[in-house]
Amino acid sequence: MSLFPLFKKKPFFTAEEQAQIVAAIGASEKQTSGEIRLFVESRCKFVDPLERAAEAFHKLKMEATKERNGVLVYVAMKDRQLALFGDKGIHEKVGDAFWNEQVKKMLSHFNANDYAGGLERIITEIGEALRTHFPYDKDTDTNELPDDIVFGR
Repeated sequence: MSLFPLFKKKPFFTAEEQAQIVAAIGASEKQTSGEIRLFVESRCKFVDPLERAAEAFHKLKMEATKERNGVLVYVAMKDRQLALFGDKGIHEKVGDAFWNEQVKKMLSHFNANDYAGGLERIITEIGEALRTHFPYDKDTDTNELPDDIVFGR
């Protein structure tokens, strides 16, 4: 008998919560040419979570979208840090005030231990901003990036 199963990492979300979050990403992206990804890990290896979000954004090649309209939602669960990183195209449209407001909303949900609900809401609101500035076009739109949750270390 091995003791290692006793130390198995607890998942951040239940299967139902993961499905809820992925469904929110898919539903949001059906209204826009923009792309949304969620990157979740235990610890943020940088002091500034925005720097880590930028690193993850580039590792995931999110700057490769045609209209530079990708958005990464970054969360370090154990360190209780989060950040939003929008590519050049969407950032030029919404600016810092939009991202700061979304972070405040996420913090409100997280402080109430409503992680999945908070992520679902923020993803939906980011999707609405993307739809406003980068509406879906059935003739040209393709899903440029996967909709699944990316789990770091």
